[in-house]
Amino acid sequence: MFFSKMKSTLVEPEQALRGRGRSVLADPTYHEIFGIPVQQVPEGSEVVYLALGCFWGAEKLYWNAPGVTNTAAGYQGGYTPNPSYEEVCSARTGHTEIVKVSYDPKKTSFEDLLKIFFENHDPTQGMRQGNDVGTQYRSAIYTTTPEQQATAERVRDEYQVQFTRSGYGRITTELKPAPEFFYAEDYHQQYLDKNPFGYCPVHATGVTCN
Repeated sequence: MFFSKMKSTLVEPEQALRGRGRSVLADPTYHEIFGIPVQQVPEGSEVVYLALGCFWGAEKLYWNAPGVTNTAAGYQGGYTPNPSYEEVCSARTGHTEIVKVSYDPKKTSFEDLLKIFFENHDPTQGMRQGNDVGTQYRSAIYTTTPEQQATAERVRDEYQVQFTRSGYGRITTELKPAPEFFYAEDYHQQYLDKNPFGYCPVHATGVTCN
């Protein structure tokens, strides 16, 4: 019980692991689906960072979404530079598992990406998703433009009405301008393409908002 509580409490900055000066992912590392470096933002694309539990399943949701031009699994929202997966799992980095989503605004809308986000996990669970417990599983939207921020706040409030009507509590999604993003290791990139029978449940609640 103590360990579970520790994993669900954000580490203080001065207690965070030191990390390292170099990324744990080689540059370039090529995307299994798009065939371009996962580090690349295609011309004309915008970027948003979305955390909705285990990043394996979250990344698959987005590489399959219309208008998405690139995805990458990584860590964000904490203090440790270039952390390893094991360090993130220790709850001593402050990071959440997150997906960098590049998308063409001419082919999809930011609202469509947020619909996928809010309807494919439970954003009211705090530091967990289902049986996955810890700060690394917290829900987050990290934006890259003021327009994204305003839209995300509006859409979150619209979904809050629907979650409340369905008996859920307050949405705990962390919503703020994007802090520095760190790429995850190679084996996490497009994990469910490399391991199609890998374990990564979707914690959809059935709550929708049109």
